Amino acid sequence: MKKVLVALMVLVLAVGSVFAQGGTEAATGTIKMAGIIRNQNEQFVKNYTENLKKVAAANGVDLVIMDGEGQVDKQLDQLSTLISQGYKYFVIIIQDGSASEQMAQMIKEVGGAAAFSNIQPSVEALKVSTKMYYASSPEAVAGQYQARILDEYFTKYPEKAPGKVLNMLYLEGQLGHPAQINREAGLIDELQKFGYTVNFVAKDTANWTPDQAQQKMDAWLAAFGGKFNCVVAQNDDMALGAIESLKAAKYTKADASDGTKLTVPVIGVDATPTGLASMKADEMYATVLQDAIGQSETAFYAVLEAAKTGTAVGKTINGLTAPAAPIDEAPANDAAVIAQCFLVPFKPVTKANMAEFL
Repeated sequence: MKKVLVALMVLVLAVGSVFAQGGTEAATGTIKMAGIIRNQNEQFVKNYTENLKKVAAANGVDLVIMDGEGQVDKQLDQLSTLISQGYKYFVIIIQDGSASEQMAQMIKEVGGAAAFSNIQPSVEALKVSTKMYYASSPEAVAGQYQARILDEYFTKYPEKAPGKVLNMLYLEGQLGHPAQINREAGLIDELQKFGYTVNFVAKDTANWTPDQAQQKMDAWLAAFGGKFNCVVAQNDDMALGAIESLKAAKYTKADASDGTKLTVPVIGVDATPTGLASMKADEMYATVLQDAIGQSETAFYAVLEAAKTGTAVGKTINGLTAPAAPIDEAPANDAAVIAQCFLVPFKPVTKANMAEFL
């Protein structure tokens, strides 16, 4: 009889354990989460990943980071492997948003949740489940802020853009990347609203990297020297590469009273530590904060909320609530998924407010 009772007690404990594991991760006391990150080559992505590690450690979450090395197929393989190892909760910077629906389906099948961050997922990916989220910044806004910074500069120094004509050297990110497309659209639309004519003296991709930007600028300066009055880059790394080229070609001046030692303003995006250091040295004129801290924490807390309570919809996540109405940029332009979108604002960074970001 005693043996039977002992056997029954063991069975009850085993069944209880199974039910606990089948519920939320919070029931077991340990939440396992994975960051599937497209690469670790860009400064912004490095900053994002490092903060993701910090916030996971601070919240007692068991986090593993996977580097996709710029390959969407590798990211899909990583996701499949992690799921087979029992992971259900993910923060994803995807290499290519076209694969986001497939990822979402894989995660839904195991009852998991994910936040796509920095790179836009498709609307269809968010429609897979209300446990799929978007935690990022609307890219067109970065371009709009760059336009406003240019307008402030040339309004103050109109002789540097006679007739409100901007002859621009423009460094783009990876062609077809959502940020490449939307940042340019935001920049041009806003400049046209301010009454500027924009002439692209030269425009090409430098794939987000300073080395390629410097090489591109070297060629442009040889071909178009003296025919441009501003340099705009879609991230700080490319802006810094352009600055090195300008310095080497002596596009410099002793007087930095207009905010830069360069003969033309150079503007970036991201407000990376190296970008801010360049501003402090009176080289890069201005930048726009893409908040790596805000994006990584918003993505993390959206997934954590889903792991603990089943959903982040209708919740305040990292101080943000979903927009009340759709915006112009996907995926937050679809009313069906707007409640799953947590939009981290961009912020312009100029000499006037730079100190708060250092």
